[in-house]
Amino acid sequence: MMCAATAGYRGKRVLILDHAPKAGAKIRISGGGKCNFTNRQVSPENYHCQNVHFVKSALARYPSSNFIELVERHGIDYEEREHGQLFTLKGAGEITAMLRTECDWAGVEIKLNCAIEQVSYHANLAEETTSHYVLQTSQGVFTAPNLVVATGGLSFPKLKASPFGYRIAQQFSIPVTALKPGLVGLRINLPNWAELAGIALPATLACGDFKWTRNLLFTHTGISGPGVLLISNVWQLGSTLSINLLPHIDVKQEVLALKAQNKALHPWLRHQLPKRLADYYWQQHPLTGRPAELSDEALLAWATHFQRWPILPSGTDGYNKAEVTVGGIDTHAISSKTMEALNQPGLYFIGEVLDVTGDLGGYNFQWAWASGVACGIAVSS
Repeated sequence: MMCAATAGYRGKRVLILDHAPKAGAKIRISGGGKCNFTNRQVSPENYHCQNVHFVKSALARYPSSNFIELVERHGIDYEEREHGQLFTLKGAGEITAMLRTECDWAGVEIKLNCAIEQVSYHANLAEETTSHYVLQTSQGVFTAPNLVVATGGLSFPKLKASPFGYRIAQQFSIPVTALKPGLVGLRINLPNWAELAGIALPATLACGDFKWTRNLLFTHTGISGPGVLLISNVWQLGSTLSINLLPHIDVKQEVLALKAQNKALHPWLRHQLPKRLADYYWQQHPLTGRPAELSDEALLAWATHFQRWPILPSGTDGYNKAEVTVGGIDTHAISSKTMEALNQPGLYFIGEVLDVTGDLGGYNFQWAWASGVACGIAVSS
C-alpha cells in the first residue's frame, strides 16, 4: 500500500491484488495490536542482509521521521517506549486505515480475496507491442508493464503467509537465500528446564559478534522475550548462545569480595536472582566449599562461566510464532535504488520478501515503508 500510494500520487495506474480477505493483516496484529510502526533511531546497522550496503539508499531517502510526519498528518496518537519504539495508542487498525486512505486519495484500486494462479512475462518482440506481465487470477486476467511483489515472508501462516513471492523470483531466475524464522523464541532441551517457566529478568545474550541486553523470559520449552527475539535473527542451528544473568554486576569482583568476607556463594546467588533460577544454575554448576576455601583462579573461572553461561538451543518456535522471515530474495540481484530486478525489467520486490531483516523495535515496518516508497518513486509506467 505504501508503494501503491506513492506511485498513484505520481499519476500511475495502480492495482493491488491481495489473496487475503483484509489488507494489512500483519499490521493489525503487530505490537500486541498497537503496531510498533517505526523507531526514532533507524540506521543500516539495525538490519541483517547478506548484501550489507543494500538498505542504505532506501533508508536514507525515506527516514523514519517521514513516516512519523505521515502518522501525525492523519491525526494518529502514538507513544514512545524504550529504545525509541513508537506505538499507536488506539490500535494498529489506525495504521492500516491510514494506508487505505492514502491509496484511495492516490486513486489506487485494491482487490481482496484475489488468488494469483499464474504469472507470465511477454517481452517486446515487435515495435507495436509493449512488454508486459500477465496475471491469471481468481478474479480474472490482468496485464501491466510493471509487477511489484510485496508478499512478505513465511511467518504467521494463519494470516495466509506463503512462499509465493519466492516462487516468482525463482521463476525469473532470481536467487533466494536460505530462509528461517526470525524474531522468534528459541527452544532449549535441557533437563528440568520447564521448572524455570515464567521467570523474567534483564540479561545480556550474545551470539558471535552480536550482543543485546534486554528482558529475558524463560518458558516451558525454552527462552523468549525481546533479547531472545533479537538474537534469533543472527542465531544459526548448531550455534551456542551465551547468557549473562547479571549484566549490571561485576560477578568477578563479587565472588572475590565474598571470599574476603568468608561468605557463601550460593546464598549470594539466591539473593541476586530469582530463587528457582539461582538453584537451577547452582545445581548445574556448583562450587564445592566456601569461597574462602577456594583459589582465586577457581572463583574467577566460575564467575567467567556464569557471565557467559553457554546454552545450545535445539531450534526455534517456528514460523507460527515468528514475527519475520530471515533470508529471502537475494539483494545482490536487486537494485538498491529502485528495487527492480537487475535481470528482469519491470519486476520489483519490496519489504520482507527480500533478504532484509530488521531488529526488534519497528525496524521491519520502516523497511517496508522505505522500500515501498523507493519502488513507488521509480516504477516507470
